[in-house]
Parts: sequence; structure tokens; C-alpha cells
Amino acid sequence: MKKIFYALLAAMVLLLAACGSSEEASKEESADKAEAGQSEETNASGTEEGSSAYPMTVSPTVASVEGNEGGTTSFEDVEFEKMPERIAVFDYGFLDTLDALGVKGIVGVAKDSTLPAHLEKYASDEYESVGGLKEPLLEDIAEMDPDVIFISGRQSAFYEELKEIAPVVFVGTSDADYWNTFQSSVDLAAKMFDKEAEAEKYTAKYDLALEEIKALAGNYESTLVTMYNEGKLSGFSTNSRFGYIYDIYGFKPVTEDIESSSHGSNFGFEAILEFNPQVLFVIDRTAAVGGDSNIKADMENEIVKKTDAYKNKKIVYLDGPLWYLSGGGLQSELAKIEEVLAELK
Repeated sequence: MKKIFYALLAAMVLLLAACGSSEEASKEESADKAEAGQSEETNASGTEEGSSAYPMTVSPTVASVEGNEGGTTSFEDVEFEKMPERIAVFDYGFLDTLDALGVKGIVGVAKDSTLPAHLEKYASDEYESVGGLKEPLLEDIAEMDPDVIFISGRQSAFYEELKEIAPVVFVGTSDADYWNTFQSSVDLAAKMFDKEAEAEKYTAKYDLALEEIKALAGNYESTLVTMYNEGKLSGFSTNSRFGYIYDIYGFKPVTEDIESSSHGSNFGFEAILEFNPQVLFVIDRTAAVGGDSNIKADMENEIVKKTDAYKNKKIVYLDGPLWYLSGGGLQSELAKIEEVLAELK
């Protein structure tokens, strides 16, 4: 009888132990699922994934720039402990990129020039003015309490003063290496604000657009890029501010003997006739800075009418605000390619 009793007791102990193990395993499984669900939810919101990249060291797109009145401004790497939430932007190209990537938190922008159509919303009172492109409102910027200030060449003279307000990152492009510095600014924005997936989508669009424009450019043997400014002209060749039209788009320059500078080399209409390009690009700076442009009447004079570009209807008037002010942005650089394609197809 005792043997039967002890056998039953042992069986009951084993049964209870099995139930306890099963219940514990079930609890652990539920906890694992809950933790996994929470992790998925966090990643979907972007919070944990975005913050995991910080602290982050951000380098300027260009190490230094020379001022118009002499002197060189050198830019520093900036260490960020967390993702900036309040953003002040001077450079329209970088503003364009932030807008394209869907970055939130822009509190101040430069407002002294004509904004390109796709950035007009930033002219509203919803966004504070950081001042002009060349004249920052330092006290107003300080009141905005930004976590970061993005600048380019026009604000380099105020670099040290702006640094006293908030961390300053140089995001401008280089005339000598425009396309690579543009891409660096895009990479910078994508990494800082956890928007690398969005940036990759634009990269795919660029690949297709560049392939198309290079094929189109191959149809022409000579091209000249000019900028119109209140009746006067300046020209651009390779290794200049608009040299990417030759270097990246693939248009052949009618000459490479043009001095490189941010505003081009000044010359008259007679020079256009002498060069006689098949395609003549004209960027309207007057319209870009809010002036009263008379570009077509001034350009299509008796001298220019003798050129092959005029005779074959290949004078291409390019949008001033887009090309002069907002270049260096994801949307604007794609829009430039699309504008040229539309004009020359």
C-alpha cells in the first residue's frame, strides 16, 4: 500500500512541476512578444533608430572659403549629442533638401530674396526670418533658440558670431567641385535626420534623369552657359559655378578659356557671336534677386540673332531663382535637369 502511495505522490509532483514549467515558458514567450512588439513600434516611429546614430560628428561640406574682401574662413566639425529639433537655415539649397526629405523642426529661414516656387511656403509667417543671405539678424536668431544653424558661403563672414548662438554647420557647395559637394550636403542631411531611405529614392530619380540628359547633350557640339544681370552678361566654362552643365550633364563647352569665378567672366554680346555656340544657356540673375528683368529683349539683339543658337531656336532661358538661389538641393537639382530636357527635347 505504501508503495502505491509513494508512486502516486511522485506522479503528482512531476505533474505539478510540468505545469509550472509550461506556465513559466508561456509567460516568457508573452514577454518576448511584448518586447518585440514594442521594439517594432519604436522603430516604426523612428525614435530609437534615429537616436541610435547619436552622438554624431558632422563635418562641413567644404573645409574653408575665401571672402570677397580677402581672408579665409575655416569651418569646424560639430559634435551633436542628439538629433537637432529646432533648425535655422540660410542656404536655400539645403532648405530644399530638408524639405524634400520631410525633415521637421525648421523654425527660421533667410527671407531677403525671391524664393523658388517649390519653397514659397517658407515665406509665410509660420517661419521666422533669420535675416538676409548676407545680413543675418543675430538677435532674432538667438531668440529662436535653434539647435543648429546651417550656412553657406554668403554667411561665412558671420561664422564666429553665429557660433556663439548655436552650433553652425557649413553645407554650401564648391564651384570647383559642385556636384560632389552637393551630394555631400544631401548625405549630411540624410544622416543627421535619419532620412537615408528617402534620399535613396531621389538618387534613383537622378540616375535616370542624368542618363537622359547625357544622351541629349551628345546631340550638340558646342554650348555656352551665361548669366544675365541687368543687361550685362557673364560666361561660365568648366570648373566654374555652373560647370556641372558641362562636367555632369555632358554638354561640350564652346571654350574652356573663361576665367572661373562665382559670377563668371564678364564679356559682351560680341563674344557670344565669336564663340557662336549651338546651344546658349542664359540664367536670369535679375529675376532671381527680385529685379525687373528685360532678358529676352536684351538678349535677342541684332548681334545675337546672327548666332547658330538663335537661328536654331536653341537659346534656353533658365529660371533665375531656381538656378541662382536654390541650387544644391535635391528638388532643385532635379528640376534643373528637367527644365533643360523640356527646353531642348
